[in-house]
Amino acid sequence: MTARGRQPEPGTSAPPGWTRRPASLAVAVTAELVQRIVRGTYPSGAALPPEPVLCETFSVSRTVIREAVKVLQEKGLVLVRQGAGTMVNPPVRWNMLDELVLAATIAEDESLAVLDDLVVTRRLLESDMAQVAAQTADQDTVERLRALVDRMDELVDDVPTYEEHDRLFHDEIMQASGNRIARGVVRSLEAQAITVAGYLGKSGRELCQASNAGHRHIYERIADRDAAGAADAMFTHITEAWLVRRGEAGDPDRLKR
Repeated sequence: MTARGRQPEPGTSAPPGWTRRPASLAVAVTAELVQRIVRGTYPSGAALPPEPVLCETFSVSRTVIREAVKVLQEKGLVLVRQGAGTMVNPPVRWNMLDELVLAATIAEDESLAVLDDLVVTRRLLESDMAQVAAQTADQDTVERLRALVDRMDELVDDVPTYEEHDRLFHDEIMQASGNRIARGVVRSLEAQAITVAGYLGKSGRELCQASNAGHRHIYERIADRDAAGAADAMFTHITEAWLVRRGEAGDPDRLKR
């Protein structure tokens, strides 16, 4: 590790900037190790490099490496075995709701299969919440949904603002369902995917208009207290919106259920 204030030797490269910020060392090393494991640099079933090698690789102390490995174990990425080293777990054991793991997995998935699974999960949960909302939503909630749908009709030429109202519409329904666990899962998944180009896909006036037609259908079913209709409308809306955004990439048959 380069001593404080010492210049790197000629012919060597300076350590990355984050190694000079002690408070963020373990966080930064953890994030990089997550990416390397997901990418396959350290493949499933293999051992992580020993501590001295990792210390040299990241220009940090053993304490930082041990803290990072501890966090990796909490995320399900590795298993520490006394006397056998730190082994990389298979993907089936990873915590896919963890923000670092999910973000890294999405980034490495060119097939869009992970995003397909995310949409299928969201579709399942939101359809159920729409069904419950149609049974439990009070009149104030119904009026807020109507106001959001009407406002989105006016925002089809302002995509960023339209998308903000789109998220508010879905969240209003999730809150009306009273299912805090399902809402938490959906919001966690969306938070990781919302900045991914492959998830956002195409957009524009016509697509916003088509999307809001789906929103209006969901609202009408909830306003009519049609629980089964609300669930079906939400299922159809989420499926069709994703198929449009994903375009020709990947395998659309993965969404068939």
